[in-house]
Amino acid sequence: MTGPEGLPWRVTPAGVELAVRLTPRAGVARIEGTELRDGRPCLKVRVPAPPVEGAANAALVAFIASEVGLPRSAVTLVAGARGRIKRLRLDGDGVEARLSELLAE
Repeated sequence: MTGPEGLPWRVTPAGVELAVRLTPRAGVARIEGTELRDGRPCLKVRVPAPPVEGAANAALVAFIASEVGLPRSAVTLVAGARGRIKRLRLDGDGVEARLSELLAE
C-alpha cells in the first residue's frame, strides 16, 4: 500500500488510505516521520493511551483527525486493530496536501 514516491498513503475510491506504525504509551501524541516496514512506508505515530480495549486505536484516530483537520468521523481504522501496523481511511478534501505538510514539518 504505497502512494506516489513511496509515501505512506494512497488514494482509493473510498478516500485516502494511510499506513501507520503506532507506538502506544508515549509521553505525548506526535508524528515522528516515516519508516519502512516490510518494504512499505508507514507514518510513525506515538500516542499516550495504552493498548487496552481499543484505547490506543481511538487515540490514534482522534489524533490523526485533529492533525489533518477532519472530523473524527471522517477517519476510520480499516485494518490492524490488534497490531502495530494500522491502515486508516481518511475521507475529506485536501487530505493528501495536509499529509504532505505534516511530513514536511
